[in-house]
This record gives sequence, structure tokens and C-alpha cells, in this order.
Amino acid sequence: MSQKHTRHILSLSGGKDSTALAVYMRDKVPEMEYVFMDTGEELPETYDYLDKIEAYLGKPIVRLNPDRPFLHYLDIYRGVLPDPRTRWCTRMLKIKPFERYVGDDSVVSYLAIRADEAQRKGYISSKPNITAVYPFIEDGLVKEDVYRVLDESGLGLPEYYKWRSRSGCYFCFFQQRNEWVGLLENHPDYFEKAKRFERFDEATGQSFTWNGRESLDELQQPERVQQIKEQHVKRLQQQPIKLHASLTDLLADDEGEDQSCLICHL
Repeated sequence: MSQKHTRHILSLSGGKDSTALAVYMRDKVPEMEYVFMDTGEELPETYDYLDKIEAYLGKPIVRLNPDRPFLHYLDIYRGVLPDPRTRWCTRMLKIKPFERYVGDDSVVSYLAIRADEAQRKGYISSKPNITAVYPFIEDGLVKEDVYRVLDESGLGLPEYYKWRSRSGCYFCFFQQRNEWVGLLENHPDYFEKAKRFERFDEATGQSFTWNGRESLDELQQPERVQQIKEQHVKRLQQQPIKLHASLTDLLADDEGEDQSCLICHL
């Protein structure tokens, strides 16, 4: 009996690192499958960028959808929004669709963790038939290499990087306050949708908000928006000058280390 075929799968998030890895691996692994876990809660810029990636790769990017929409799981979790501790959105909307697509096949999963962030950890599948590999770490590629790969490919960065440091859902709880302001100013309709998910439970006195420090209603007040912008500029001025630093770097470094979910934000 012939040995079972091993599949090679690269998950795209719509962000810079996974895109650069797809470009980097395109000719090295011709049989690569490209997938995108589509939560249905993504920014329009993400879909536009995926179309560009697909054209460059010359292969379809398989869109994997969850078995139920976000609102279904929000109801199951009794209105408790996902947060850095529970991350139920990653589990239900990203990991499960990926594992369903993989099934019981032997799979090599390509992850875009760079050599300059080899210590980074996150929530990825632990199924025994899925083996994770890290080409950037193995080959010593760092952040500047990612920018070089994207520039040379002609893909560049997705448009949302002008005001956001991460891919993922428009309401991602890992967003920094200045990025919520960016969402408010660039996509006020999505900001309003995110705001509608927040609620106050009068019975328990508990608030369910995306940001533990304040609600989006509080954050969007003009005086608060101005304060956030001023604090953001002040933090940037206090940071050491970085050679070739991009807006994305500055946004990402604004409020500390990024502990976001690997499968969402690589």
C-alpha cells in the first residue's frame, strides 16, 4: 500500500508576514495549498489584498468559513466578548475551520514567525497530524527581509497598514487605542458595528467591552480621540529612532509587545 500523501498548507492572514512567506515559498513548494480563514468580520482592505496575493501566486486561496457566524458563538458565550485570555474567536472561527479542512491528512503547516521574533508564541492547532515549520527562522529572515520580499514582489503592504499594525477582524481586541481611532476615522460603519457588540449587564453590573479600559462609546468622544492621538504622538517621540522604521512598526510598538494569535495576525 502506498504511503499517504503529505499536504503542504500555508495559512494567510492578510498581513505582511504570511504574505511574504507565501511569496518566499511559492517556487520552493509548488504543491503548496494557500488558505484564508474568513470569519466574515474582516476589513474590505483585507479582501482586496488577498485578491492581489492570489494573482501573484497564480493559484486560488481557499476561503475557509466557520460552521457558524460570530454572532452564533457570541450567543453561546452569553454575550461575553473574546479577550486575550479566552480567545474563543480564534478557536471557533479560525482553528476549527482549518482543522476541518485538514481532516486526518498528514500536513506540514508553514508559519511566518521571523528569526527576530523566534520567541513568539500563540494559539495554533495542536493536532498530531499537523507539523508546524518555520522557514523564516530556519533561513534567518527578519522584519526588513519581509519588507524586501514584499517590495520585490510588487505586492507591498495592505492598505490598512496606514493606520493599523495588524491583520484580523475589524473588532480585534488586540487593537491598540490609536488603532480603534483609526477604525473610527477610516471605517465608521465598522466601528459602529463593533460598538453594538458591547453591552452592560444591569443584573451583574458587568461591562462587556472590547477594551478593558473603556467602552467604544467613551473612546469615540472627540476629546478622548484627541487625547489618544496626542498620547500616541508623545509615545512615538519618546521611542528610540529606528532605521527604516515604517508606520506599521511605529503602530505596533506603541503600546507594548504583541501577543496576538498567530493564526490571525501572522
